[in-house]
Amino acid sequence: MTDAPAVPSTALPARGWYKRNEIAVTPWLFLAPAILFFAFYVIWPIYQSIAISFYDWDGLGEARYVGMANYVELMDDSAFEVSLWNNLKWLLLYLLAIPGGLFIALFLNQTVTGIRIYKSLFFFPFVLSQVVVGLVFSWFYLPNEGLLNGVLGLVGLGPVNVLGDPTMATYGIIAAGLWPQTAYCMILYLTGLNAVDPEQIEAGRLDGAKGWRMLWYIIIPQLRPATFIAFVVTIIGALRSFDLISIMTNGGPFGQTRVLSFYMFEKALSEYGFRMGYGAAIAVVLFLIMLVFIAYFLWSMWSEEKGR
Repeated sequence: MTDAPAVPSTALPARGWYKRNEIAVTPWLFLAPAILFFAFYVIWPIYQSIAISFYDWDGLGEARYVGMANYVELMDDSAFEVSLWNNLKWLLLYLLAIPGGLFIALFLNQTVTGIRIYKSLFFFPFVLSQVVVGLVFSWFYLPNEGLLNGVLGLVGLGPVNVLGDPTMATYGIIAAGLWPQTAYCMILYLTGLNAVDPEQIEAGRLDGAKGWRMLWYIIIPQLRPATFIAFVVTIIGALRSFDLISIMTNGGPFGQTRVLSFYMFEKALSEYGFRMGYGAAIAVVLFLIMLVFIAYFLWSMWSEEKGR
């Protein structure tokens, strides 16, 4: 009796865990380096700042746990109150960069003779360092030699010491910050205008829309992604306005131009403080204010995308 011929096996070879989950796992492998960097350089410092805010520490010696004492002290700190109010002024006035950037972008999006020269002039502030901007405007505001007072003198107005006046200095610094910030918003809107659907514009023209109606009902709705980024970047820029203040007034006169980021530096790292715990408490307050605005814009964008 002869043996029956062997039947070849049709079973598939065993697959490893990665092969079975390759589609789900591969994106996370590409994201892993960015997630690690984000955790190490963003999440971990945030956790450390929150932890340090509960201690009385000079940055070198032994830290002493004080609980919520640093936050309670903030409530009676007049310099913190001034810094908080100045941050609110920065937030409100800095938002002028968004409509300013939009209207400049609309102008530069036209076919006009010499438009490349105009684009270069409006783009120029964006490539300047904030330190350079601060120095330029410090010279611009000089009481006697500054260009501002030279122009005022031509129309018969007296000299104005913008950075030396406690009531005007903050607004002078905000004006300096608006110069490059408007240029940044302009670039965002120029990019967004390139993605505007020409068919919708043509349909609007056929329906009789023009001028402000065309802008409000057809163009601006298509610029929502650029507007979202402009809002987030402008709010973050207003809340972390440190470099211009440091260069132009160093918090003066009489501490009236301080903002939270600058006051945090004064308390934690300058010769006036070395109170790391108190500085960390100020940083946590600033972080929470930023978080509220960013969370609101993210929620608005998510709701809009979900409703489509």
